[in-house]
Amino acid sequence: MSVSTTVLPLAGVVLGSAGTLIGQYLATRVDSRRARFEQASAERSERKAALIEFLSAAQQVELCLDRLSMGERLDDSEMWQHLHALWLAKKVPELVCSPPVAQAAHDYTSALHALLRGQTPGEGTPPKRDLRFAFLEAARRELGTTNEPLRRDPAARELGE
Repeated sequence: MSVSTTVLPLAGVVLGSAGTLIGQYLATRVDSRRARFEQASAERSERKAALIEFLSAAQQVELCLDRLSMGERLDDSEMWQHLHALWLAKKVPELVCSPPVAQAAHDYTSALHALLRGQTPGEGTPPKRDLRFAFLEAARRELGTTNEPLRRDPAARELGE
């Protein structure tokens, strides 16, 4: 009888300790998953904010280009203000986004800069529209929207029908 009175409590202590250790392991695992998810969510939010800031600055330059195309005249100070805001906003995706997004932002910014300054794009340079779509596609991949491409070419659709 003395063996059972010694072994059974010892077995209970071992099982209780094992249960506690397993419970702590599972709780730590859940906490680390939650921390990784929250970090990924915060990084995505930061990237999204950077992309929106850049698109806002690019939109202001596009608006100036539209005004110029309608024959309006821009003050030099207004043009420089918008270009400065665009180049500054372009630097934020370079800091928080992937290299493809940063390069697409740079290419789009360079094209907008050249157009607003009245310079003609170099030979072989894609049109502004294509650079904008390249940026948007890179940004969509960055944010996890990797389904069908954003741009649908009307001529290609007609041929496929």
